[in-house]
Amino acid sequence: MPANPFTLDDLKSILREGAGADEGVDLDADILDSEFDALGYESLAMLETAGRIEREYGISLDEEAFADARTPRALLSLVNERLSSAQAV
Repeated sequence: MPANPFTLDDLKSILREGAGADEGVDLDADILDSEFDALGYESLAMLETAGRIEREYGISLDEEAFADARTPRALLSLVNERLSSAQAV
């Protein structure tokens, strides 16, 4: 399990690898507070993203909390909270 926090670059990498990137969206722009729907990531892409995060980081993400994380900023916060909790155990 990584000791470093889950970063925006980590998230972008997982999004690109799992679901690609919408041609009209620049993931390198300031996307922290953009909703995933606006970035071209619908529910199926987000399920793939959740699965990749869980496998790569060895954590479990609560479905409801994950669904409520509608922006990259919110998802980063959720993942880092879970990483901190897992490391504390």
